[in-house]
Amino acid sequence: MKETIPSHTPAGDPRFFPVSPLMIFPKAVGSFSVYLRQGNTLVLYAAAGEAFTDRHRTNLFENGVREVYVRLEQRENYTRYVEENLGAILQDESIPLPERAGTFYRASTEILRDAFEARMPVPLDSDTFRRLHYFVTQSIRFLTSADSLRALGEFIAHDYKTYTHSINVLIYTMPLAQTLGLDDAALIRVGIGTLLHDVGMTRVPKSIIERAGRLLPDEEAVYRTHPAQGVATIAQVPLTQEAINCILFHHERMDGSGYPTGLSGEQIPPVVRALSVADTFDTLTSTRGGPSAATSAFEVLNRMRSEMASTLDMEMFRRFVLVLSGAMLDGGFGAEMD
Repeated sequence: MKETIPSHTPAGDPRFFPVSPLMIFPKAVGSFSVYLRQGNTLVLYAAAGEAFTDRHRTNLFENGVREVYVRLEQRENYTRYVEENLGAILQDESIPLPERAGTFYRASTEILRDAFEARMPVPLDSDTFRRLHYFVTQSIRFLTSADSLRALGEFIAHDYKTYTHSINVLIYTMPLAQTLGLDDAALIRVGIGTLLHDVGMTRVPKSIIERAGRLLPDEEAVYRTHPAQGVATIAQVPLTQEAINCILFHHERMDGSGYPTGLSGEQIPPVVRALSVADTFDTLTSTRGGPSAATSAFEVLNRMRSEMASTLDMEMFRRFVLVLSGAMLDGGFGAEMD
């Protein structure tokens, strides 16, 4: 039976959710309907299967329309549509940078939530891996472009969840890895490993993951299995060695005090040392840092420099401070490093 599409519905109807008209990409056909608000009513603007044009999109935005509406039951279709067009959206400079940053964060949250919560802890399957790989490939130039980190800083979530933490660490690691002179292909390999660095946490009990502050000894022992558990989780997909290194070694430390293998110094790959700095920073600025977690980037960076000089790569830390300083996310700490 053919679906009946309402042409009018009351504004504020909970069966709809708002999106920016700039996210409806020209020439791409979406399997969702788009509604426009007129007064207190939502009016059908484009039915599923119809393509927007540049003129449609630009006219809406230039006339002050900042939100169009999609039916809640079609959210998954809309999310897939954004994923499929993400690269073009992120590189479209006619879309304001904050809009593109918000699109990246919302799309990545949907993808990682689905991968980490709906499909785990079973082994990562090939379809999910292809979805994650495509996402990183489409995002890498945006993540390493000037001003992107500053725009993304507005969206970074500090309420600790494994998937939002992984997104945040990806955002921080990519511009830092770029300072190592990596090309796009290498950045994609590292990006995949960064996005999946905590995939082993899907096999750790939630009571341990969500505990604020110091873990009990037996909980710590279980927690420390997550790098190896992560490698086991991705065993069925074709990850590169760089990506596997990110998963397995991101808790190794410069003085050999880390885990699971006790690597030290130059034995730890440079990209993993970069990831470890970004991982530590995001953990300390999130609720997982415990009740005494620092509340600003300045406080966290100061703590990292004073308390972790023997465990983190301080040259990588210096580069990280410069990256944050360039994005004005360091609270002025960069000036002290000069």
